[in-house]
Amino acid sequence: MAREHEFILTLSCPDTKGVVYAVSGLLYQAGCNILDSQQFGDLDGDDATGLFFMRVHFEAPPHLADAPTLERLFAHVRQQYAMDARFHAVAHRPRVLLMVSQHGHCLNDLLFRWRSGQLAVDVPAIVSNHTTFAALADSYGIAFHHLPIAGDGDAVRVKAAQEAQVRALIEAAGVDLVVLARYMQILSPAFCDALKGRAINIHHSFLPSFKGARPYAQAHARGVKLIGATAHYVTADLDEGPIIEQDVARVDHSLSAEDLTAVGRDVECVVLARAVRWHVERRVLMNGHKTVVFR
Repeated sequence: MAREHEFILTLSCPDTKGVVYAVSGLLYQAGCNILDSQQFGDLDGDDATGLFFMRVHFEAPPHLADAPTLERLFAHVRQQYAMDARFHAVAHRPRVLLMVSQHGHCLNDLLFRWRSGQLAVDVPAIVSNHTTFAALADSYGIAFHHLPIAGDGDAVRVKAAQEAQVRALIEAAGVDLVVLARYMQILSPAFCDALKGRAINIHHSFLPSFKGARPYAQAHARGVKLIGATAHYVTADLDEGPIIEQDVARVDHSLSAEDLTAVGRDVECVVLARAVRWHVERRVLMNGHKTVVFR
């Protein structure tokens, strides 16, 4: 069948018996072909939510191959198990807005992966509070929006006005996901709430003692042996949103501060790219303050 007949069902519900049977049985009876299925139940642990999670990739027969029809087909099972269930068309390419300041390694990496077909997304625009990467955006044929956070008057008002411009662009461009590819600005709580579950950030990790400017240089001065990066959803709590992916690299005394920074940036690129790909492939489900990631 053509790609337009493929869908991904993601769901969460109270962890109880019979969910997998009900879902797979309904899809089978409707003439669907399950291509991949993963599930996870969260009943263990002190902070367990008691929820069950499932991701099903399937082909639908032509007469069912649209999300509203599948939603109606699934209505009874959704109600029976109190599910939060959603159907996603595989043929739909999520629209991703990239935001960056003056460090372009993550931006450049994501653009290469997009252009080379490793990320099945569309990139309608790049937003920055600086003009540093205007030429890079132009080389990829992507609209570049310079939205500085500067001007006379109250700083909070200026930031609010700039964020309003970004939100208007998100709406006009039909953006599904915002990626902060080293966008070095703190977002307002209102902006974070508006983007809940559809904005991803990247930052260094395993350097908890080194806050502020030049964290890798601080880490070098202390002789760290592990550096890493964390990709997470954006929340109003700075760098504390639900974690999607993390990775580390070992370093040693032979590396200069510049070498260590380069290693750290490579890890940031890989971790952010994984998080973006897993999100657009509908592999990430929210589980309270955590995530379930079906790789």
